[in-house]
Formats: sequence, structure tokens, C-alpha cells
Amino acid sequence: MKKEHKHAELPVYLFKQGNNFEAYRFFGAHMERQGDREGVVFRTWAPHAKAVCIVGDFNSWVPGSHPMQQLEDSGIWEAFVPGIQEYDVYKYCITTQGDELLFKADPYAFHAETRPSNGSKVYNLEGYQWQDGEWEAKQKKTDPINGPMNIYELHAGSWKVKENGDPYNYSELADQLIPYLQYMGYTHVELLPVTEHPFDGSWGYQVTGYFAPTSRYGTPKDFMNFVDKCHQAGIGVIMDWVPAHFPKDAFGLYMYDGAPCYEDPNPRRGEHKEWGTMVFNYGMPEVESFLVSSALFWIEQYHIDGLRVDAVASMLYLDYNRRDGEWEANIHGGKENLEAIAFLRKLNSTVLGRHPHKLMIAEESTAWPMVSKPAEDGGLGFNFKWNMGWMNDMLSYMSTDPLFRAGNHNKVTFSFFYAFSENFVLPISHDEVVHGKGSLINKMPGEYQDKFANLRTFYGYMMAHPGKKLLFMGQEFAQFSEWNEAKGLDWMLLEYDSHRQMEAYVRDLNHFYTEHPELWEVDYSWEGFQWIVPDDNQQSVIAFLRRDAKGKMIMVVCNFNPIQRVDYQMGVPNPGTYKELLNSDDVKYGGGGVHNPAKRTRKKPMHGFDQSIQLTLPPLSTVYLAVPEAKAQPKKAAAKKTTAKKPAAQKPAAKKPAAAAKTAKTAAAGTKQARKPAAPKKAAPKGE
Repeated sequence: MKKEHKHAELPVYLFKQGNNFEAYRFFGAHMERQGDREGVVFRTWAPHAKAVCIVGDFNSWVPGSHPMQQLEDSGIWEAFVPGIQEYDVYKYCITTQGDELLFKADPYAFHAETRPSNGSKVYNLEGYQWQDGEWEAKQKKTDPINGPMNIYELHAGSWKVKENGDPYNYSELADQLIPYLQYMGYTHVELLPVTEHPFDGSWGYQVTGYFAPTSRYGTPKDFMNFVDKCHQAGIGVIMDWVPAHFPKDAFGLYMYDGAPCYEDPNPRRGEHKEWGTMVFNYGMPEVESFLVSSALFWIEQYHIDGLRVDAVASMLYLDYNRRDGEWEANIHGGKENLEAIAFLRKLNSTVLGRHPHKLMIAEESTAWPMVSKPAEDGGLGFNFKWNMGWMNDMLSYMSTDPLFRAGNHNKVTFSFFYAFSENFVLPISHDEVVHGKGSLINKMPGEYQDKFANLRTFYGYMMAHPGKKLLFMGQEFAQFSEWNEAKGLDWMLLEYDSHRQMEAYVRDLNHFYTEHPELWEVDYSWEGFQWIVPDDNQQSVIAFLRRDAKGKMIMVVCNFNPIQRVDYQMGVPNPGTYKELLNSDDVKYGGGGVHNPAKRTRKKPMHGFDQSIQLTLPPLSTVYLAVPEAKAQPKKAAAKKTTAKKPAAQKPAAKKPAAAAKTAKTAAAGTKQARKPAAPKKAAPKGE
């Protein structure tokens, strides 16, 4: 039976055009009053269905008890069921063209049963009283590109657990987590997906509920409370979001109405066989409405500050993880997924068009150009991109025995060939401490204390390198075990000096970062960075400057070798006294305590500067030093009543990109031509 519904005309029209960006307000289950009856209006999109009905506890799950009607020829089915209450469980029973009955969870459900059950729950999102107005107002005035961003990546179920092994609910997690984030100095927390998912071992990356926070940790309003508490404490909340693929669970989106509906119908485009998942049909307008609505839903209904979009590379390339003969070229004969590219541009233009201060972060693992450039300029429209090439190079370098680092020096310097081509986030994420890769501390070479010294050196280098920062939970106190989503972190390690000292070092680094604009205010331009020593591969030493918008500088010196360098000489930009600000070799961090007293420059040209300085470099260390401000030149005396012009305010000259690239190229010993950023090996599917 088909039904006309005047009130549905605009939402349906926009949905069919791919432009209903608040489709969740129309589809799903909504509590309404019709006449003198209270109940719920259900709507779902099932274009290939012969019939659809609603089943649940309220009708003993008997198909046909509450049939739905199709709105004209739209493929959209609707029914009003009186008497249904909040938290009642339901599914759609879809009759396929082959007369098979499929019992499907609601793609637009706001709440769901906790696994192993998988029914949808009626839920009213209205009524939560937000208390984060001050945060929201402040964020609208912030510039995320030129502000500090230091992200703590977190899996909600395994950060900490209760004594009986149960995870904290959303509200309890906030109460435990927020004081720690403030103490440690993080600006944002990034949650591995909390969208509803059936399998714990997928870590949330195989989603069945794109509009439902997982019920493992409570209700939707509990999750609102988590975000609200974070905001009131000055912590931003980023959420991992997965529009790249979805699982084949029978109750989910897979073959929703007995035929390809949400997935691409072409078998050479619509499936990731190694992952056991399906690829969305990005060229289908109704799917576009579904996905863009999901993204905006979390930002607008849950006040999420940003989305980290997972597996973007798998969306961009038709041959991703596919052998020859298993994929089909686009209409131009290329391997680019043109529909996915158009979708990503539409997604980012819509989200950032409405909310310019929010974060859209791409996990893109190849050298695809202009990922973080506006869509109207030919980019993908994200405002940040994970720097996977830097991550691969540095973890390879840091895991190399220091005796052999001289021959790998280009891995430290190569990132500066492209450091300012995108708005990068430097990620040391969960992906680097799973699947047998071991923990970060266990990647470090040497004996026990050497591992800690190496890791402190790396963290100091990472914090000073241009780009925003991300560190996965547990790495801040050097957990030795590989991360396991089924249990809490090894917090008992903080009873041991080395781990407690590592945590103290990371805490001091984090606070130093947020308090010093030199490290974040000019992150994506050569104006904020300048090499001093890029090419000392024989001693595994680098030195560079970071500069804020006013020209104030911090000098960073890294010694990646376990040998102390006495009277190490380098050029410096300004004459005066250089003082240590932070030293990874400090005794309080577990180091040997090799420090530099205040050092004065001498007029001896070096490294392109007029003066130089001699330092003692501790073994395996990163040292930050304050650069004295340049003194203004004295005014010339006036002659014969002629007013002398004031000299132009002196700023230290930044090296031009070409010159800096040339210097970096010198450092890349044995590298004759610039290569593209290293693309990581194709990872095993998450959770497998």
C-alpha cells in the first residue's frame, strides 16, 4: 500500500537529492502524539522491499502485526504505532522480493541493545540540559589551525576498569578521566569509535549504529554528559567516525532490503574481502544523506568538537587492498573512486561550512595531494590530516640500533620536505601498539634504561616538530604490554620509578607545549621553523628553531646517539645568553642529569648565522633552549636638524622554503631525489 504524506515532501525530496543533512529527524523512531494517541512514528528506507513491518516486544515479534506503508514510490516506509514507550525494543521485518523475511535494526536508531542482543530501542534525545555554553562560545572564536592541539587517544572500555573488570559508564569515565587529562596537560581526548558495534574486537571500527552511542557504557544522555563534563573542564572531544565500510552482520546495513542498498552493488567496488566488510555506495544520493547526516548528528546533537575520519585511503582508491582483476577502473580509466572523492568534498564543505571551528581530520595513509585544502580549491576539504609518513619513518628510525642511525638520518629530516604541504597531526596511535607490533617502549633499542632514554628523546623531538600531536593511552607512562581492548591499562607500573618518571616527563612536555606558542602558533609555514643542524648524520644530531607569530624562538637540539657530545658547536640566530628550558636527561625524568649552564654566544659565524654557541649534549636526549630576543639597533644621531628614520624592526630571517629544502636534502645522505612521504603497509583489518 502506498501513502501520500504532504509533511514528508521536503525531507523526502532532499533525501533523494542527497541533501537531507538532518535525515535523522525524519527517519528512525520518533515519539509523537497523533490526535489523542501517544506513540511512535517509524520510517525507514528500503527501496527493494516488497513489504515492511515493525516487530518488537509490544507485538510478540509477530511479523505483520504492525505493517508499514510506502510513501508514494519513494522506497520510504512509514507507520505510527500507538502505545509504544521509551526504551521499547524493535526491529524492521523486511519482506524481500524473494519473500524472505529479514529482521533489521534501525539504521537511524538513537539507542540499541547491548551486545550480544542487537535490537533498536526507542529513545527521546530531547531534554538534556547542556552546561557547556561557555566552551561552545569560546570555540567559535578559536583558530584550530594556529592553536595548540595535543590529543590523548582513548579506548573507552579499556583505559581503566572497575575492580570486577567491568568498564566505567560514560559519566563515571568522565569523572575518572578528566582530572587525569587536566593533570597531564592534554587539550583534547579522541575516542576510538563509540558508535554502536557488535564485536568488541573491532574496537568500534565495524559500525552498525551510525546514530547511536554504544550502549556498553550507558544511554545517549550519559554520553552527552561525558562530552558536557569534558567541555566544562576545558577538554575538547574528538570522535573516530567510519564512513569507509560497514560489517556484514545480518541485522545491520548489509543487503538491508534483500538487495544492495547502502553498499555499492558492483562486486568489484562494494566489498573489502580481507576486512570482511562492505563499501558504501557513495554515488547513491540517499547514502550521501545518511552519512552526512551522521557526521552532523554527532557535532550538533552531542557537541562533538571534531571527527577523525577513518580509512580515507580505502575510500579514495578503487584498487585499495585488491589484486589485479579484483577491481574496476573509473570512467576515465583511473584507480580513483570519483564518487567517494565527491562525497568527501561534500561532507567537509557541509560540516565545516556550518561549523568552521570544528575539526575534520583525515586518516589518509598515502601521498594523495591537498587532503587538508578546501574543496573549492581542488582539495578534499578536511582541515587536518594524520602524518602517516612521518610516523612510519620515525618509528623505523627510533627502533634502529643507534650504531646504525647514521645511515638512516634522512628518516628524521625527510618529513620537512612536505611538512607544510598539509595541516598535519603527528599520530602515535593505537594502530602502532597492536597486531604483534608491541608497545612503543618495546620498540626502543638497548637495555632497560636505554629504552626509556630513547623514548624521552623521541617524545621531545615529536613535541617540537611542526604539527599537532596525538598519543595513544598508556604510552605516556611507557606501558610494556601490547594494548589489549579486553582489559585495563597496566596502571600498577606507576609504582616503579622509570614509569612514574616517564609520566612526569610527558606531563611536563605537554604543559610546556601549551604554554609556549613557539611550538604551535606557526605550525604550517616555513616562517615557524628553521634548520640549524640538519646534516650531522655521523653524530645523529639535529638542531632547529621554532618561532611564534611575534618572532620569539625556542631552539631544539636532539642527540639520537648514546654518546655525550662535549663542546658541540652550532650557529645560533641571536647573540646573548641561551638558557635550558627543558632537558629529557634531567634526573627527575630518569636521566643522567647532564645539563648546560647559561651559555653566551661568541661572534663566530656558523650554519649561516653570525654567532655560535657551544653546548654539552647529553646522551640520547632532547633539549629545549630559550633564544634571547634580538636587540634593536641603536638609532643614528640626527645631523643638521634632519630627522633620522627609525630602522625597520629586526626579525630573524627565516630560511626560504627552497633553501631549507636544500639543507634538508643535504641531510638525506644517499637520497638523490625527493620521494613521496612513505605510505604505510596495508594494515590488517582492525580487530582481526
